[in-house]
Amino acid sequence: MPCTTILVGKKASYDGSTIIARNDDSGSGHYTSKKFAVIHPEEQPKIYKSVISHVEIELPENSMRYTAMPNAEEGEGIWAACGVNEAHVGMTATETITSNPRVLGADPLVRYQPAKDGKEEIPGGIGEEDIVYIVLPYIHSAREGVKRLGSLLEQYGTYEMNGIAFQDADEIWWLETIGGKEKYSFDKKNDTDEVGIVRGLAWTSVGGDTLEIEVNIMPGKGEFQLTGQLGDVMKESAQAGISYIRSVSEEYHIPKKFFQENDIHIHIPEGAVPKDGPSAGITMATAMLSAITKTPVRADVAMTGEITLRGRVLPIGGLKEKILAAKNAGIKTICVPKKNEKDIDVISPEIKKGLKIVFVEQMKDVLDVAFAKK
Repeated sequence: MPCTTILVGKKASYDGSTIIARNDDSGSGHYTSKKFAVIHPEEQPKIYKSVISHVEIELPENSMRYTAMPNAEEGEGIWAACGVNEAHVGMTATETITSNPRVLGADPLVRYQPAKDGKEEIPGGIGEEDIVYIVLPYIHSAREGVKRLGSLLEQYGTYEMNGIAFQDADEIWWLETIGGKEKYSFDKKNDTDEVGIVRGLAWTSVGGDTLEIEVNIMPGKGEFQLTGQLGDVMKESAQAGISYIRSVSEEYHIPKKFFQENDIHIHIPEGAVPKDGPSAGITMATAMLSAITKTPVRADVAMTGEITLRGRVLPIGGLKEKILAAKNAGIKTICVPKKNEKDIDVISPEIKKGLKIVFVEQMKDVLDVAFAKK
């Protein structure tokens, strides 16, 4: 059974206590014996060196007495992954599966590289076996634990994914390491209104994200190209979008032979990450019409919604995560399908603060908001 952490808040316990508990993992037919250790301030090293990653960390002077549960027998690592200090702050670290290839592709784990072929060794980051020793003796609250561990992760990184719980008499805090070292920076909105570039909103397994869609128009023979590892659903959305634009071409003064004499290329950057799902239709249609008519799109607008052949805007999912992504990107106005109005109502006012949410039913509603006024 893998390591498992149990968190019990004050409202969930009989007497108003906070509780954290865990088990140690153990493979079938295997048992690792543990020992209970009490580490006094004079026993705490000034410089900690990880057995597994060989990283060396200078420790503060003000160590408190604390407990730990290291392996009883010497082997690969210490694995003293839980304990309590004299300020009555407890903590435990276990592995987690929260991360995914997309996160690790952007922020690889900081792994130990031994000396080889005349090259010096490169220490790795910190992991489950190290965290109690370098954090617990120096914190007076659960909140302080998160701050200290966060600063250490920024400096040294980690070689594995962990979930770490900190507990004091009033609070429990939970921190997960899902990447090696870097803090994630959100894509920011463009500085200026541009032709053929529109900011869409997407849902991913790690939350919301913004999706910049670019369209170029070139002299050609009416070819239609899509790049950026788009899935089948997004390709169909793009086809629906161009069919809608052709049906309203007279309204936007598009020459009759335009689609026979020009090629249209839709591209979504970050092409190594596959993208799919029925929520980018209005974004692609807006980008295409912007490029065809040479009309700039407002840089502070983002949108999400599917499109039909007649230009109707269909509802989507993952709205809360998408709105958070838009807010982090500096977006001020978001076009949302009218049929998602009930979903907006249940989203926290704090999340929606500072955002103008416009409900749209037709592509005309979208374009009225997105196109920069001449």
